Amino acid sequence: MTDQVVHSAVQPFSARAALPWAVGLGVYALLLIVGPWLLGDPDSYSHIEVGRWIIAHGTLPESDPFSFSKHGAPWITFEWLSEIVYAGAYALSGWPGVVIVAAAAIALAFGLFTFFLLRELSPALTLLMVIAAVILLAPHMLARPHVLVLPVMVIWAAALVRCMDRGGPPPYWALPLLVLWTNLHGSVVLALGLIGPAVLEALLREERSEWPRVLLRWLPFSALALAASCLTPHGPEPLLMPLTTLGLGSALAWIGEWRPQDFSHVGGFELLLLAGIFALTRGVTLPVVRALVVIGLLHFALAQVRNADLLAMLAPLYLAAPLGRKFGGRITDDAEGASRGLNLAAFGVLIAMSGAALARDIRPAPVITPQAAVAQADLAKAGRVLNDYSFGGYLIFAGIPTFIDGRGELYGGPFIDRYNRALALVDLADFLKLLDEYDIGATLLAPRTPAVAMLDRLPQWQRVYSDDVAVVHKRRDTPQR
Repeated sequence: MTDQVVHSAVQPFSARAALPWAVGLGVYALLLIVGPWLLGDPDSYSHIEVGRWIIAHGTLPESDPFSFSKHGAPWITFEWLSEIVYAGAYALSGWPGVVIVAAAAIALAFGLFTFFLLRELSPALTLLMVIAAVILLAPHMLARPHVLVLPVMVIWAAALVRCMDRGGPPPYWALPLLVLWTNLHGSVVLALGLIGPAVLEALLREERSEWPRVLLRWLPFSALALAASCLTPHGPEPLLMPLTTLGLGSALAWIGEWRPQDFSHVGGFELLLLAGIFALTRGVTLPVVRALVVIGLLHFALAQVRNADLLAMLAPLYLAAPLGRKFGGRITDDAEGASRGLNLAAFGVLIAMSGAALARDIRPAPVITPQAAVAQADLAKAGRVLNDYSFGGYLIFAGIPTFIDGRGELYGGPFIDRYNRALALVDLADFLKLLDEYDIGATLLAPRTPAVAMLDRLPQWQRVYSDDVAVVHKRRDTPQR
């Protein structure tokens, strides 16, 4: 046997081919280890229950069936497909199944993210980008619909960036991704917004006389992208979802993930921001369109904590080609494909880790799970319950109508503002009025809520249960139902 035959039969190990798998499996293993972290948001409870409702009724809700304060009010779910996925995972394998689905989506997004960066950057610089993205995304790695759309977002953005890098035609092959995106999560308007930089850079690349040709090239693609984004049971309404959320106004300040970044203490976001500023002082320059994209993503991330996700997963894709030209690492063709043996080994590891995760006892965080309080105080029979915002998801899951929960688009800004001001005793008179106006029979609040101390002092209310998670008060004259 000749040396040529031997070398053709045994493919050399490729770091570029192995790195996306290594990153994806590493992120997956880490998320499975810290499984309860992914279940730290009360909306995980409510999304599963909404999915179960959809499966049980065979249709999507058109009005609110879960609260008493807004019962029957117009309401639709923009994330119905994600909710069915989570409900199905829960039905098949309980909370470990939910964790596996969320962790797999995040890991896939990072694996794809790594693969696309390697087309322009060295493995070392790619890993630096991945680590930065993990740090920025970590607070929002939760079993909620937004993580299911992360792989779709990465592929869509990478396709558009590829057009910008190579001056290629619009990626028509990626349009079906928008149908999936718009039914998984109510952020598809972002996908449409990302078309703008690609068109702008294509215009700046050509002489002004060629601009009509460039616009005609991108116009059909943009129209089809808009049409694909409207292929939902609700038509084009998901496109308005961000405006609905931002319409909550000052009420957003009461919701942690919608608050601006907090620089009162040093955190990962601040350190990475300072590192980026330092990099610019070392002679890193960006094309004007890429700079505008990064500035826009940075603005969104500064304005709302949750938008750090976008900065983490999108900015590196737009920076990769300029950084690759400066620091090297770009290869002549696409990143080398993984060998069949590597793929099989990676799938084997993936299956083994998933099996181990299914055998674990994983449950949501106790701080959002007032299970003992609900059971011991028999809140299912206590009439209308004024609940803590963070307990709304669990109450929906437990079949108890809520006063408030995470569906801000249902309750609206004035309602959320009034609720928070009342429980913080900013307006004591309105707190007392609210108890009577909604015929509240019991309260289920976090121990540190100011209203808890007030209820302890009101003669018509009695504390009937308390622990580290929740405190329950009931009206003394409220008959059991």
